Amino acid sequence: MKPFFYKRRFIFIPLGIIACLAVVSFAVMQLWNCLLPDILHVTTITYWQAMGIFVLCKLLFGFGKGGPKGGGGGAPWMRGRMAERFKNMSPEDREKFRAQWEDRMCGWKGRGAGRFGRDWDDFRNGPVNEEKKAEE
Repeated sequence: MKPFFYKRRFIFIPLGIIACLAVVSFAVMQLWNCLLPDILHVTTITYWQAMGIFVLCKLLFGFGKGGPKGGGGGAPWMRGRMAERFKNMSPEDREKFRAQWEDRMCGWKGRGAGRFGRDWDDFRNGPVNEEKKAEE
């Protein structure tokens, strides 16, 4: 039973991606055609043009790499602010902060360094620039 499921999922993953692309393209087309002709006086677009616009935007602006899942840990100004706070904390305050944060995150302990690229103690050293992190 288990090997059959694993073989089948390789069929459903591309179908799911195609379905998501189709739904998003339809939403882009509807939003464009309902809003922009009245606001910017542009012509309406077809479904395929909407899909092209969506793909172009994804290529230009990225594929959702921001946020906690993407490995960035938030906006650069936010990381700098967090690093500044950690620099000014005593070891006792830092440990108290860790305990409170882990309590809020329901036992999230230990997952941060691997997924997000930084450990708690890295905030003491200040913001890490991406080039320096890539060298390590």
